[in-house]
Amino acid sequence: QVQLVDSGGGLVQAGGSLRLSCATSGLYFRNYAMGWFRQAPGQEREFVAAITYNGRSTYYADSVRGRFTISRDNALNTAFLQMNSLRPEDTAIYTCAAVQSSWGIVTRVYSQYDYYGQGTQVTVSS
Repeated sequence: QVQLVDSGGGLVQAGGSLRLSCATSGLYFRNYAMGWFRQAPGQEREFVAAITYNGRSTYYADSVRGRFTISRDNALNTAFLQMNSLRPEDTAIYTCAAVQSSWGIVTRVYSQYDYYGQGTQVTVSS
């Protein structure tokens, strides 16, 4: 049974940092690209960041580039999202996702992923 467990969310002041984790089990992590998405109340879910199966390439939404860093530890079967310089507009539920892709291609489309975490709330106060 495949499981993705998101953690690390919380309440932080603007300018602060959080590190999200996505611990996976039940899948061969090295064969999966990983992505992070977020959804704020009343808004559409949006792509945040993605990383290839081998960690060699990363992709970011324009709104987070330079502030967020996606990474992965294949030995731990875990993906991470380091979020720095947080802003109130970053407030959302963040969800990780996995898509089988051992050829270095990632997608920014949520529905194209195979598995999803349960989401973790990030709240940034002004």
